Amino acid sequence: MAFFALALAGLVAAVAWALLGSWLLVVRSVVVTGTRLVPASEVLAVAGVDRGTPLIWVNVSRVAARIETIRQVQSARVTRDWPDRVMIVIRERSPALAVTAPGGGFDLVDADGVIVRWAARRPGALPLYPDPGTAVTLLRGDPDLAAAAAVLGGLPVRLRHAVESVTAPSPDQVTLYLSGRITVIWGDASDASRKARELTVAEQTHSHYYDVSAPGTLTTN
Repeated sequence: MAFFALALAGLVAAVAWALLGSWLLVVRSVVVTGTRLVPASEVLAVAGVDRGTPLIWVNVSRVAARIETIRQVQSARVTRDWPDRVMIVIRERSPALAVTAPGGGFDLVDADGVIVRWAARRPGALPLYPDPGTAVTLLRGDPDLAAAAAVLGGLPVRLRHAVESVTAPSPDQVTLYLSGRITVIWGDASDASRKARELTVAEQTHSHYYDVSAPGTLTTN
């Protein structure tokens, strides 16, 4: 029994030495993938993973949390890749709307109202949210903008591609302006599939105004 106890103790000591004290299982490289807007060098700097650190000491949750403070990063997944590498997979934010910027150009913001980047010209694929005052409140969160983005996210692809601009005086008063000078009073982000079906039927009237905001009370003009 004493022999087995000593052998077990030796094995534990060897494993502990390999994980914590040897140069066999330390960080030799940190690999970043998924970046397009954010330079990998910025991710590495914020991650703060030093080469030579025992891999077991790397707190992947804390590293991910630090990376997610970068404005353009929506989420980060950090894993240990034994024996000597840390893997960082980035998911960047995607612009959903173009908001008129107070100083000119456009702030491209995602569905959470976070500015992803600035552009001198509005990308044609992004609906316009023509409210310069919104840019001032983006970092604090803007419920009207969030509602507009949520509505756009719930639209069928065909309809979303037809949206040229969107306004939201309040979260339950989202209005879509489609190509062909068509106005759609959408309301809030709920019942998206029902509203889309009603709008598809109503479009056969070739009107320029539709109100699908309330269930069963479709209005055209």
